[in-house]
Amino acid sequence: MTTRAGGAASTAPNTDDALRALAEPRRREILHLVARDELAAGEIAAAFDITRPAVSQHLTVLKNAGLLAERRDGTRRLYRARPQGLAAVREMLDDMWSSALDVARRIVEAEAGMDDDETAATG
Repeated sequence: MTTRAGGAASTAPNTDDALRALAEPRRREILHLVARDELAAGEIAAAFDITRPAVSQHLTVLKNAGLLAERRDGTRRLYRARPQGLAAVREMLDDMWSSALDVARRIVEAEAGMDDDETAATG
Protein backbone atom coordinates (compact mmCIF):
# COMPACT_ATOMS: atom_id res chain seq x y z
CA MET A 1 0.00 0.00 0.00
CA THR A 2 1.08 3.53 -0.64
CA THR A 3 0.18 6.59 1.37
CA ARG A 4 -1.26 9.75 -0.13
CA ALA A 5 -0.60 13.23 1.18
CA GLY A 6 -2.52 13.69 4.40
CA GLY A 7 -1.93 10.09 5.42
CA ALA A 8 -4.78 8.41 3.52
CA ALA A 9 -3.84 4.94 2.31
CA SER A 10 -4.38 3.82 -1.26
CA THR A 11 -3.87 0.51 -3.00
CA ALA A 12 -0.95 -0.11 -5.33
CA PRO A 13 -1.60 0.48 -9.05
CA ASN A 14 -1.61 -3.25 -9.89
CA THR A 15 -4.19 -3.84 -7.16
CA ASP A 16 -6.30 -1.01 -8.55
CA ASP A 17 -6.07 -2.52 -12.05
CA ALA A 18 -7.09 -5.93 -10.72
CA LEU A 19 -10.04 -4.46 -8.80
CA ARG A 20 -11.21 -2.54 -11.87
CA ALA A 21 -10.92 -5.69 -13.98
CA LEU A 22 -12.84 -7.75 -11.41
CA ALA A 23 -15.63 -5.17 -11.20
CA GLU A 24 -17.08 -6.45 -14.49
CA PRO A 25 -19.16 -9.63 -14.02
CA ARG A 26 -18.12 -11.21 -17.34
CA ARG A 27 -14.48 -10.86 -16.43
CA ARG A 28 -15.11 -12.67 -13.15
CA GLU A 29 -16.87 -15.40 -15.14
CA ILE A 30 -13.89 -15.66 -17.48
CA LEU A 31 -11.54 -16.05 -14.51
CA HIS A 32 -13.81 -18.74 -13.12
CA LEU A 33 -13.67 -20.59 -16.46
CA VAL A 34 -9.88 -20.56 -16.60
CA ALA A 35 -9.24 -21.06 -12.89
CA ARG A 36 -8.67 -24.81 -13.29
CA ASP A 37 -8.21 -25.33 -17.03
CA GLU A 38 -6.27 -23.56 -19.72
CA LEU A 39 -8.75 -22.62 -22.45
CA ALA A 40 -8.45 -21.25 -25.95
CA ALA A 41 -9.94 -17.84 -26.66
CA GLY A 42 -12.61 -19.46 -28.85
CA GLU A 43 -13.65 -21.81 -26.04
CA ILE A 44 -13.97 -18.86 -23.67
CA ALA A 45 -15.96 -16.87 -26.25
CA ALA A 46 -18.33 -19.83 -26.76
CA ALA A 47 -19.40 -19.53 -23.11
CA PHE A 48 -20.78 -16.02 -23.64
CA ASP A 49 -23.55 -14.44 -25.69
CA ILE A 50 -21.36 -11.53 -26.78
CA THR A 51 -19.10 -10.95 -29.77
CA ARG A 52 -15.63 -12.45 -29.95
CA PRO A 53 -14.07 -8.96 -30.11
CA ALA A 54 -15.87 -8.12 -26.84
CA VAL A 55 -14.47 -11.28 -25.22
CA SER A 56 -11.04 -10.39 -26.61
CA GLN A 57 -11.26 -6.97 -24.94
CA HIS A 58 -12.18 -8.61 -21.62
CA LEU A 59 -9.22 -10.99 -21.97
CA THR A 60 -6.90 -8.05 -22.67
CA VAL A 61 -8.09 -6.18 -19.58
CA LEU A 62 -7.61 -9.28 -17.40
CA LYS A 63 -4.19 -9.94 -18.90
CA ASN A 64 -3.06 -6.33 -18.44
CA ALA A 65 -4.23 -6.44 -14.82
CA GLY A 66 -2.02 -9.48 -14.27
CA LEU A 67 -4.93 -11.83 -13.67
CA LEU A 68 -4.51 -13.99 -16.80
CA ALA A 69 -1.56 -15.68 -18.45
CA GLU A 70 -1.56 -16.12 -22.20
CA ARG A 71 0.31 -18.83 -24.08
CA ARG A 72 0.47 -19.33 -27.82
CA ASP A 73 0.18 -22.78 -29.31
CA GLY A 74 0.50 -22.36 -33.06
CA THR A 75 -2.26 -19.95 -34.03
CA ARG A 76 -4.23 -20.54 -30.83
CA ARG A 77 -4.05 -18.35 -27.77
CA LEU A 78 -4.54 -20.23 -24.53
CA TYR A 79 -5.46 -18.52 -21.27
CA ARG A 80 -5.25 -19.53 -17.64
CA ALA A 81 -5.75 -17.67 -14.39
CA ARG A 82 -2.71 -16.32 -12.57
CA PRO A 83 -3.30 -16.84 -8.83
CA GLN A 84 -0.38 -14.54 -8.07
CA GLY A 85 -2.30 -11.79 -9.86
CA LEU A 86 -4.91 -11.95 -7.14
CA ALA A 87 -2.31 -11.97 -4.34
CA ALA A 88 -2.27 -8.18 -3.95
CA VAL A 89 -6.08 -8.04 -3.88
CA ARG A 90 -6.19 -10.83 -1.31
CA GLU A 91 -3.57 -9.09 0.81
CA MET A 92 -5.56 -5.84 0.73
CA LEU A 93 -8.77 -7.67 1.71
CA ASP A 94 -6.97 -9.59 4.46
CA ASP A 95 -5.63 -6.30 5.86
CA MET A 96 -9.10 -4.75 5.75
CA TRP A 97 -10.64 -7.82 7.41
CA SER A 98 -7.99 -7.85 10.11
CA SER A 99 -8.55 -4.15 10.80
CA ALA A 100 -12.32 -4.66 10.95
CA LEU A 101 -11.89 -7.51 13.43
CA ASP A 102 -9.63 -5.33 15.60
CA VAL A 103 -12.23 -2.56 15.62
CA ALA A 104 -14.99 -5.03 16.50
CA ARG A 105 -12.86 -6.46 19.33
CA ARG A 106 -12.22 -2.98 20.76
CA ILE A 107 -15.93 -2.14 20.59
CA VAL A 108 -16.90 -5.35 22.38
CA GLU A 109 -14.21 -4.83 25.01
CA ALA A 110 -15.28 -1.22 25.53
CA GLU A 111 -18.93 -2.24 25.87
CA ALA A 112 -18.00 -5.02 28.29
CA GLY A 113 -15.97 -2.52 30.31
CA MET A 114 -18.96 -0.15 30.44
CA ASP A 115 -21.22 -2.95 31.58
CA ASP A 116 -18.75 -3.90 34.34
CA ASP A 117 -18.54 -0.25 35.50
CA GLU A 118 -22.32 0.11 35.46
CA THR A 119 -22.74 -3.13 37.41
CA ALA A 120 -20.16 -2.04 40.02
CA ALA A 121 -21.82 1.37 40.41
CA THR A 122 -25.28 -0.07 40.97
CA GLY A 123 -24.15 -3.16 42.93
